[in-house]
Amino acid sequence: MNNPFRSPTVTSFLANLDLGRLRSLSRRGELALALAGALIGVSSGCAVTAMSFISRHLHSLIFGLEDTDRLSSVDVGNKMLLLVAPIAGGFLLGLMLLFLSKTRKKPMVDPIEANALHGGRLSLTDSILVAVQNLVSNGFGASVGLEAGYTQLAAGIASKLGLSLQFRRADLRVLVGCGAAGAIAAAFSAPLTGAFYAFELIIGSYSILTLTPVVVSALVSTIIARLLSGENFVIDVGSFGRVVGADYVPALLLGAFCAIIGILLMQAVSFVEQLSRRSSIAPVYRPMLGGVVVGLLALVSPQILSAGHGALHLNLSHEVAIPALLGLFLLKSVASAVSIGSGFRGGLFFASLFMGALLGKMFAYSTPYFDHATLTPVIYAVVGMSSLAVAVIGGPLTMTFLALEITGDFPITALVLAAVITSSLVVRSTFGYSFATWRFHLRGESIRSAHDVGWIRNLTVERLMRADVRTADVNMRLSQFRRDFPLGSTQRVVLVGDEGQYRGIVLLPDVYASPVEKGDDEHGLGEFIRWKDDFLMPQMNAKQAAGFFDSAESEAFAVVNNPSERKVIGLLTESHTLRRYSEELDRRRREVTGEL
Repeated sequence: MNNPFRSPTVTSFLANLDLGRLRSLSRRGELALALAGALIGVSSGCAVTAMSFISRHLHSLIFGLEDTDRLSSVDVGNKMLLLVAPIAGGFLLGLMLLFLSKTRKKPMVDPIEANALHGGRLSLTDSILVAVQNLVSNGFGASVGLEAGYTQLAAGIASKLGLSLQFRRADLRVLVGCGAAGAIAAAFSAPLTGAFYAFELIIGSYSILTLTPVVVSALVSTIIARLLSGENFVIDVGSFGRVVGADYVPALLLGAFCAIIGILLMQAVSFVEQLSRRSSIAPVYRPMLGGVVVGLLALVSPQILSAGHGALHLNLSHEVAIPALLGLFLLKSVASAVSIGSGFRGGLFFASLFMGALLGKMFAYSTPYFDHATLTPVIYAVVGMSSLAVAVIGGPLTMTFLALEITGDFPITALVLAAVITSSLVVRSTFGYSFATWRFHLRGESIRSAHDVGWIRNLTVERLMRADVRTADVNMRLSQFRRDFPLGSTQRVVLVGDEGQYRGIVLLPDVYASPVEKGDDEHGLGEFIRWKDDFLMPQMNAKQAAGFFDSAESEAFAVVNNPSERKVIGLLTESHTLRRYSEELDRRRREVTGEL
């Protein structure tokens, strides 16, 4: 019996629609990128909503909360849970880390590193594992936010989609940015914040080509998150008053102060990590020990638990004394540093917003009199949260648009912009890193942003060199050398020892420029050998090789396998290196400006 829903036209269409054609369509310009951005926006909104749902239910299950309660704003009746839950979470996370250490040898890559070094390639499996670890950490009360898990999972899904459709390197990096944009947009119900998070922190640049897919992803993700979870992600600052011109001076001072605090916070996290590594405590037990510290701090104030959404709203909507604000700030900063430094998975995004709000309110309450300034606590809380967040996370425009989208007030946004620029300038001038890039620096990586530097690392000497090298025995007589290598046959000959070790280079013009005298048959090549100890290695990149050519003043070098064996495997010329390097530089420039 014929299927009435399967006409010959539909059958023909399905038969002709294959993955190859879909890949071809996906690589045909901006429309394909925009459609991919919309699809990634849907997946990002769903991922953020699902992770938030799981986290809230873990809080309800573990701490006995109502479904509408926020962990950091509720007085938990059973105080023992405040101590035991983070320890149990640390134990569970330690078991996960032990299992992963035996099954997965490669380090997990985050979206910034993926775009900077790997052309947007992210493992979806690793991304899911990071999200699960983040949920365990946050769900059991560790003082970390879910934003790291949001962006990791959404970016991993985006990268998987791009790899499946064989997107080009530049387009794949944009898709990873779309995933991160959708994640942050859904996390804060703020599409502009998500879009500029992608531009400033994940893609590393803005262009007309990247604008459409990133903004589409952020908008779609925000809509999906609102449909699925309502207003759960909105930061409500309540009534905040108005801004006057005199507020700019104290706001600038607050921005500089937050920059200093942000630097101290990043160094505190690094200090705890180094202390953990230098101790005799096995990595599997470190999160559990960190859970002990967090649990003890939670007994003093439960507001330090988890990301701090409830505590932020609680402190914004109530009048709190300066000593209480200062105490909470110190407890939260120690709890966050210990949580991340001891091995709990998460980030400082929301923690920096919460602590910045506390600093802003303290500043408004305790600063000396500024002529005609309002010093409204809620206004300075918004300024403080943006300033501290930009010091830790980076992205001045990201944090400025976050202030705009949570307040809807342009005068406050202008005030925030002045403060975050000050904070960013102080951090970059004195410290030079955001939290993510500072952790890369501690690992030995030189990257300071998501700008694509992976291409230069992939443009190695091994890829550039010629393997067909003209070689000769270092002990060859001059007359034999002239017979084997007549003038014009090549420009240079690499000399090797009995076992193929590199011994130097002979230039044919030097040999033939030497006068032919009687007895040359007995002469060797010793006086013509150059660069006996100068050579390239295959893992060097084009930039390093170009610097080596310049310093040694040579037009070509032999490539050896390693410094000890010195077996000749190829030859690389300066002209070819510079030409390929220039071509790649021009290609990256055209990608950034949208010409490609």
